[in-house]
Amino acid sequence: MTEIATHIEKSNSSLQTANENHNSSLRGTKQSQQLVPKLRFKEFDGDIEETLFGNHYSFHTTNSLSRDKLNYDEGEVRNIHYGDIHTKFQTHFHLTNEYVPFINEDVDLAKIKEDSYCKVGDLVIADASEDYADIGKSIELIDINNEKLLAGLHTFLARPSSENTAVGYMSCLLKSWKLRKQIMTIAQGTKVLSLSTGRVSKLKLNLPSLPEQQKIASFLSALDEKIQQLSKKKALLEDYKKGVMQQLFSGKLRFKDENGKDYPDWEWVGGNKLFDNISDKKHNSDLPILAITQDQGAIPRDLINYQMTVTEKSVASYKVVQVGDFVISLRTFQGGIEFSDYHGICSPAYIILRPSSDDVDREFYKFYLKTPFYIKQLQKNLEGIRDGKMISYKYFSEIKLPFPSLPEQQKIATYLSSIDSKIENVNNQISQTQSFKKGLLQQMFV
Repeated sequence: MTEIATHIEKSNSSLQTANENHNSSLRGTKQSQQLVPKLRFKEFDGDIEETLFGNHYSFHTTNSLSRDKLNYDEGEVRNIHYGDIHTKFQTHFHLTNEYVPFINEDVDLAKIKEDSYCKVGDLVIADASEDYADIGKSIELIDINNEKLLAGLHTFLARPSSENTAVGYMSCLLKSWKLRKQIMTIAQGTKVLSLSTGRVSKLKLNLPSLPEQQKIASFLSALDEKIQQLSKKKALLEDYKKGVMQQLFSGKLRFKDENGKDYPDWEWVGGNKLFDNISDKKHNSDLPILAITQDQGAIPRDLINYQMTVTEKSVASYKVVQVGDFVISLRTFQGGIEFSDYHGICSPAYIILRPSSDDVDREFYKFYLKTPFYIKQLQKNLEGIRDGKMISYKYFSEIKLPFPSLPEQQKIATYLSSIDSKIENVNNQISQTQSFKKGLLQQMFV
């Protein structure tokens, strides 16, 4: 990670605006404004050549094998499926870092030509998609580990036909807005969009010198590696949190008090012993209406562009939700209980739970009520109805909840919150790096 950060810092320090890097005679012409990027490494200058994709890449045959002809266990030849380009493969493709299926052994590959097998530097382009965001999405093969690899269903295999393109550069250029706009323009279809090799060949692109391409590709590749490492760090923290929660809430892992002594044994009591069922409808309908979501808890509808409208008469029957309340949906397939960080009102179709004493730490139960173990218990008590399932306060009350001493509740909650803070910090770093890269793609290409 340190090496990547150093590489990015050094490269970033040599980036400068095109205006600073070009003399006034170049800046004064309309042509130079079109063919000089806004952001550029300081050692490069001059206009950038405009050319066509087809002048630098040729297309080779791909197969049309469906998923049922592939497996993840064994085989001699791997296959790139267009769905994986859309959903999981990195733009700079390293075979050892990706989960790529094999072609089943009973598939006859005798008629596959040698030049149809992928090579380093090839682009594999998804030629079909249901939306404009993914049409023409591509990966560039940086390392295929000397294995046999084919491009499959709904893909184009484009191979460099000139020595004017640097490995790792073109896939970045294809993500720039200028190229994305062209690709969306040439896509055809109604329900499913598609491309043709003829139209892709006519894409207009600007190619800088080979050394400049190589430096841009290296810089953006370092950013991608940083994002991948941060993503792995986030995944490890999330797995660690799951493991710790399982240990803590099963009692296999216990904290000591401030004097190093054991806390009292946990009690297990019915939910109604810890939470009251609240039906407060005393409001003037001026509080924000809350939507109950699985990923954000109880949150004002305005913050998530909630489209459903309600009448003044129905709002009058809504229940008041205080900060720190828990909300259960009467009809739910998941059986989840959501936490509210907001003061507002929600539909009477929800059950509002509020701690019944100061010995109940909201943060502790915010974690516990989201554990798979508890949700599984809750779902057992779901009662079937015509169009869904429902949970009542009575059923909630029948489930035994852990009731450690308040100091132990607080210590567990604080520890788990600290892990959440670390996860959020890494997530912010990922978002910032992705935004930084997006900005570079907009300014480094013309």
